Amino acid sequence: MTNAKLTEITERIRARSNKSRAEYMARIEAMRGSGPARPHLSCGNLAHAIAACSEAEKAKLMQEGMVNIGIVSAYNDMLSAHQPYHAKLDEVKEAVIKAGGVAQMAGGVPAMCDGVTQGQPGMEMSLFSREVIAMATGIAMSHNVFDGGLLFGICDKIVPGLLIGALAFGHLPFVFVPAGPMPTGISNSEKAKVRQQFASGEVGRDALLQSESRAYHSPGTCTFYGTANSNQMMLEMMGLQLPGSSFFTPENGIRAALDAAAADCIVKLSEAKNGTGLAEMVTVEAVVNGAVGLLATGGSTNHTLHIVAIAAAAGIEITWQDFAELSEIIPLLARVYPNGTADVNAFHETGGTPFVIKQLLAGGLLHEDVETIVGRGLKPFAEMPALSGNKLTWQASPEEPSDSMILRKIDNPFQSNGGLALLTGALGEAVMKISAVKPEHRFVEAPAVVFEDQDDLLKAYKAGQLERDFVAVIRFQGPRANGMPELHKLTPSLGVLQDKGFKVALVTDGRMSGASGKVPSAIHVTPEAANGGPIARVKDGDMIRVDAERGELVLLVDEKEFAGRAPSKGPNNPETFGRNLFAGMRALVGPAGKGASVFTENEG
Repeated sequence: MTNAKLTEITERIRARSNKSRAEYMARIEAMRGSGPARPHLSCGNLAHAIAACSEAEKAKLMQEGMVNIGIVSAYNDMLSAHQPYHAKLDEVKEAVIKAGGVAQMAGGVPAMCDGVTQGQPGMEMSLFSREVIAMATGIAMSHNVFDGGLLFGICDKIVPGLLIGALAFGHLPFVFVPAGPMPTGISNSEKAKVRQQFASGEVGRDALLQSESRAYHSPGTCTFYGTANSNQMMLEMMGLQLPGSSFFTPENGIRAALDAAAADCIVKLSEAKNGTGLAEMVTVEAVVNGAVGLLATGGSTNHTLHIVAIAAAAGIEITWQDFAELSEIIPLLARVYPNGTADVNAFHETGGTPFVIKQLLAGGLLHEDVETIVGRGLKPFAEMPALSGNKLTWQASPEEPSDSMILRKIDNPFQSNGGLALLTGALGEAVMKISAVKPEHRFVEAPAVVFEDQDDLLKAYKAGQLERDFVAVIRFQGPRANGMPELHKLTPSLGVLQDKGFKVALVTDGRMSGASGKVPSAIHVTPEAANGGPIARVKDGDMIRVDAERGELVLLVDEKEFAGRAPSKGPNNPETFGRNLFAGMRALVGPAGKGASVFTENEG
């Protein structure tokens, strides 16, 4: 039986979304009512679309009812997670032919690596790359010659962008195809230790580079549980990626079988002509399931932006308050770095996402009655794929995790609530990932030290000016100011100060990496400084209380005196390294609470 509070929250979201969901579905039905695409094309249109195909493919695509699958790929070989997609393209196209259809590479989308751009100018374009990917996906599918789609993408903004773009064509079915994480390198705890040693001057750049190169060392997704791997979990929770398929490494022999199964799946969905497209799969229940998965696994705070934006693309309005109320009833069932020591490979071996789904279903904390790529119902997603000889099968998740320090059953969670807190107060609203923050660090009351550039904080740290209790306020980092970059490179320095016994917290209208951990960080503060938010009037020395347990972001300053202050005008950000190209997006973007999207109404 579904948990009563889960049902209540879901129905509230549905009621709130009635008008926008109806408008979205009307667009979907208008496209569906136009009938199959290719028969409506002129002979010249169709000839252009199939000109580069083989003669056998041309003959098939001229047949009535032949399925044509569009592949949208985020391949590039700088991004380790996406390097395997180069070879996968031809392999999957061949698998589609064997399944009875034809596949064409419909279009490529950009794929940034946030690990490369952390702390660099390019990070200011990272969040907006989600919007670019969504639009590029729309362009790829706009040729209107496809009956379904395969989406090749894994990492941070890429999966949300692909999904947002595909939802604009929600009358068609889509299946995501993962490539898997790289094998385990050095432990995440060892990597974090060397980073802090470098920040404190104990080791030099050579030692740091050697450590980082042992952590990030081969094709595949980074193995910590950041946004990329949270994406993979979310797709399984929403029924949009084959059950248990996310975390097999690229070289694992099961990958080819899973790719063939994905090809067979999309051909069957596209042949069905039963009116089940992506729009019927991304429902209120599916969106809630994605949020539940995030909370139960201690996933990336970036998804408080992405799930909101994905939902909006399907005409569904979910809020941070919904996340907060879900967090009250969703137990934390996984500890994966940074909220534990294990990486995603160990998580997978212990039972992975299928085990989490099985436990949440047993507790009535997921919506089971949903439409998925494998049919009606979420129960198949509680199974793990395996090879029996050369045959792909799915096996039930174990009754017990193989390592209870990584995964727990529903009746023995790591903590009774989820890994996310909503903070509110005089400075606005913010979110905090608390699954990796020890309870003794979840309350900080200290004077503010204000910065308008993350590098200024690092300079103050190196100069020894931060050897005390303080709340670092880093403002003008929101989407309208500079694209809302991640501020992950601050984590090692703040972590050193916390380890020295100082009470330290971060308050910012920017983002932190999905891998951010032990330092309490009230992020995504909205309204942001560039849009008149109160954070623009904070001064050095103002007392701030950050209380994750009570959900408070309190400014301990006389209200009248604070209201009379003139806000900071912010820094003059250089329009270099391509940042000038995104000025229009900064002007259009909506607030963080609405997903920081240019596709939703900007209410400030």
